[in-house]
Amino acid sequence: MTELPNVETLLDDMAQKLSAHLSRNGRDDAAFVGIHTGGAWIAERLRQRCLPDAPMGTLDIAFYRDDFEQHGLPQRVRPSELPFSVEDRHLVLVDDVLMTGRTIRAALNELFDYGRPASVTLVTLLDIEARQLPIRADVLGASLALPSGQRIKLTGPEPLKLTLNPTQ
Repeated sequence: MTELPNVETLLDDMAQKLSAHLSRNGRDDAAFVGIHTGGAWIAERLRQRCLPDAPMGTLDIAFYRDDFEQHGLPQRVRPSELPFSVEDRHLVLVDDVLMTGRTIRAALNELFDYGRPASVTLVTLLDIEARQLPIRADVLGASLALPSGQRIKLTGPEPLKLTLNPTQ
């Protein structure tokens, strides 16, 4: 059985790493962008810990996915909300799980439709290490190898908890 890490412990560690990364790179004026749904929960928690006055936005990348023709659109598509200009702005893009890299590719495509950011720092709670695209997180909570036939899911928003579920 795979032991799942505690989300709050990961967030505390990630907040320290992210603060150091932003400071080292002169990005103390960054805006946070969370990918619906779990990434938005994680982004808000990190924003509160690192830069509580920073702007916060959310992306729903459903229309930017490269597999919606195969799987259809999700039942609940939310509008993306970026209440700030991304043009020449340092962004912290946050998702809960990095697996194939396709969600992050879709999020980057959508962000660039809003403008050209100065930089994008990628932050993910978990890396499942099943990459199909050459995408890596700048700040990472933990890496996990999942047993065959298993998926990990973040539930929340209160409390945030990781669960292991069979693939369908």
